[in-house]
Amino acid sequence: MVLTGANRHDVTQVENVMDGIVITRPESTPENLQHLCADKAYDSAKARSAMEERGFVPHVRSRGEEKLEKMTDGRKARRWVVEVCFSWLNRFRKLLVRYEKTNESYFALICLACAIIAWRKVAPICG
Repeated sequence: MVLTGANRHDVTQVENVMDGIVITRPESTPENLQHLCADKAYDSAKARSAMEERGFVPHVRSRGEEKLEKMTDGRKARRWVVEVCFSWLNRFRKLLVRYEKTNESYFALICLACAIIAWRKVAPICG
């Protein structure tokens, strides 16, 4: 996660977000490519080159483009994963409107909310 002001556009932070990935990814090889789905906001030469420099194959789709294609396997568009995550975070009223004065405390609350979301997804499997 990268914490910025509300008036910053997503594409300005694409490098910071990709550099902040904390899990180890498998190395991108011709047999095992690392794909990255993005929406129209990331359709620029700078964003595409940043994705490619970090070993991703960018798939930039315009709004509604995935609806035009027939889904043969019944899967939803992958970029909606991010939108669902934002929806889950918005269910935490403390995060919906930012009252925290410091970036550190707000970031800590976001991390706590993400941990709770992950726990809710894992707990039914374990129990």
